[in-house]
Amino acid sequence: MNFKKICSALISVYYKDDLDKIVELLRKLGVTIYSTGGTLDFVQNIVDANSVENLTGYPSILGGRVKTLHPKVFGGILSRRDNEADKKDLQTYQIPEIDLIIVDLYPFAETLASGAEHAEIIEKIDIGGVSLIRAAAKNCRDTLIVSSRTQYQALIELLETKNGSSELNDRLRFAAEAFALTTEYDRHIANYFASLFNNETFSLNIAPAKKLRYGENPHQNGTFYGNLNNMFEQISGKEISYNNLLDIDAACALINDFDEPTYAVIKHNNACGCASDPSPVEAWKKALAGDPISAFGGIIITNCMVDRQCAEETGKLFFEIIIAPEYSDEALTILKSKKNRIILKVKSNPRPEQQFRSILNGVLTQETDKITETADNLTVVTKKSPSENEIVDLLFANKLVKHSKSNAIVLAKNKQLIASGVGQTSRVDALKQAIKKAGDFGFSLNGAVMASDAFFPFPDCVEIAANEGITSVVQPGGSIKDQESTDFCNSAGLSMVITGYRHFKH
Repeated sequence: MNFKKICSALISVYYKDDLDKIVELLRKLGVTIYSTGGTLDFVQNIVDANSVENLTGYPSILGGRVKTLHPKVFGGILSRRDNEADKKDLQTYQIPEIDLIIVDLYPFAETLASGAEHAEIIEKIDIGGVSLIRAAAKNCRDTLIVSSRTQYQALIELLETKNGSSELNDRLRFAAEAFALTTEYDRHIANYFASLFNNETFSLNIAPAKKLRYGENPHQNGTFYGNLNNMFEQISGKEISYNNLLDIDAACALINDFDEPTYAVIKHNNACGCASDPSPVEAWKKALAGDPISAFGGIIITNCMVDRQCAEETGKLFFEIIIAPEYSDEALTILKSKKNRIILKVKSNPRPEQQFRSILNGVLTQETDKITETADNLTVVTKKSPSENEIVDLLFANKLVKHSKSNAIVLAKNKQLIASGVGQTSRVDALKQAIKKAGDFGFSLNGAVMASDAFFPFPDCVEIAANEGITSVVQPGGSIKDQESTDFCNSAGLSMVITGYRHFKH
């Protein structure tokens, strides 16, 4: 087990939130505390503490740039407790052993994001803190390192359950988190300096890591790096898989674009059903009607509370996951009747600023597509303008096509996904796929609208759409033959709008 009793601690932190709870607990455990600067003032309001300056014989110098960088500090952290030569050095130079280090780092990334001047950014590059963290993590056989305020609760639980001691596995776990933190910290600094010369390099450090049952297929290993607990509360169900995570990501990205009550069914990262309606249960029924076959085994997401009626209706379908911001108690009782069904309650649904994809011998990065068109983004290019209802449907369809694999066509009517064609090698094939699908489920396309994720290189798609009774079209525009599509729409009595934004999703 390699238990180590914590007899002494060094505390030097930027943020003091909840530190009082730890200091009080250390006092009860009889731990000797060393501290410096503002942290020392904070600690001494609770318990007697020793000044690092008194330990080293040097004051804080260079405006606080040097406080803890001294052999009497680092010797106490790095000394190997079972090494006779180390013990002799400590005795010779009167260096106390330090068993616990609680430190955090200057907020470099936050300062950078605030738009601060170069001089202020430089001052937020932590030197002593990083050195303390690395030293304690290196000597994790004997010392425990707490490198972030996010670990305070874990430290409290450890101290309480083990009566002021730690085991080797505890120290290894905290050390691993410490090295991950300093790696991420240095990445921000390195990228900042590289950006001064337009030479930013790619590096990414995301923790924690969670091994999955397998990857996309059973013969592939899979790992998720991130903290799902920050986004969701898993109320019930089995372990989330690699493919589940891909669909959850697609579902969350899509639902972010809708404000009124909406239900969507996601299958293989695409919406196979989606509808908006003032009545959530009607939104669900309309979403399911779009493709009840593909919906089987899919993922359901909504932006409104799931009540008893919605739970009863969704419960008629076999699905793997449901995601919602709230559930009534009655709804949860119904949904939990299938023990493997994953029920996720959304805590937050932020979209990342950047997207990453491994490719060839490197990585592609891009900004997340955050454009969600409104009526103000629609430019009418035909003699006929779309009606108010058609504009509503055009915007609805355009949201869906943005989140569909390219080449993509979406057909919609009355804020309901009628059918889509996704992942096709030609736009004509995508449209034909959508038309066939609509017919298979008994939908009439008279009065429906069509959305395309990219421009029409030829007028063939609008010709096919007109023959099916589609009355309005939305597309980004930008083809050298845009006018041919516009001319056909004028001759056939269709309205068409362009947005100026392409939404490829490969």
